Amino acid sequence: MGANAVMSNPLVRKLEQFAHLSAEDRGFLEHAATTQVRRYGSGEDIILEGEAPREVNLVLSGWGCRYRQLEDGRRQIVAFLLPGDLCDLNIFILRAMDHSVCALTPLTVAQLPREAFEELTAGHPRITEALWWEALVNAAIQREWTVNIGQRNALERVGHLLCELFVRLQSTGLSVDNGCDFPITQSDLAAATGLSVVHVNRTLQELRHSGLIALHGKHLTIPDLPALMRASLFNPNYLHLDHVGRDLDAAEQGRFGAPPLPGRGWTSVRPELFRDRGRSP
Repeated sequence: MGANAVMSNPLVRKLEQFAHLSAEDRGFLEHAATTQVRRYGSGEDIILEGEAPREVNLVLSGWGCRYRQLEDGRRQIVAFLLPGDLCDLNIFILRAMDHSVCALTPLTVAQLPREAFEELTAGHPRITEALWWEALVNAAIQREWTVNIGQRNALERVGHLLCELFVRLQSTGLSVDNGCDFPITQSDLAAATGLSVVHVNRTLQELRHSGLIALHGKHLTIPDLPALMRASLFNPNYLHLDHVGRDLDAAEQGRFGAPPLPGRGWTSVRPELFRDRGRSP
């Protein structure tokens, strides 16, 4: 397996914002990301509120979201899911989902059954630490979204969300210079920021007229990211992208400098852990 194939895994790129992984760690993640793959169409639900979770879904490509829907049909997006994101780490603890997950664009996910996920965390402590970091960052994002809706005005809310999404994409190599794909709709932005679609439209126009963003089709350009950050009161510290796990880097003989556990390397992964068991009706 070539290095380019391993580095194509967006989860590897994401977790290496925390600590540099070993070749064995990367190989295991690559195997997990290619063994049981499923594709969803735009608007298709991956799992619904009330359903029993069966596997951890890793987003490989496309955009998704977590959402709650009220009885009268109103919907609140509570998180955007980008390539490299896991849809609810350790979800197996719960008997039923308390929210739904859907594809906002054509979406490809790798499905990790419970047994395979437990194999991963038991045999790869560096990955386990990095996944704890990922879970803590997700909690920090939720706190920031609460502040966004509760305290920021419309321009700050929308601008802050654009900054966050751009920085998250940039951190996994999914931006080019000062631009990135931006396939979500104004309705999606409204459902994430607690604004009406009309208000979102006016706010985007204000950001455009101020020279802070450019939107062409499904592509976002931010000509001056620091300026948009200032206008939106955006501080990226809650994303913790400053290599906080550097003491665990594989290149260093630190906490995880010991040889890998016997039988736990990616070359000896049990393929049956990743086989599609099907879904009960």
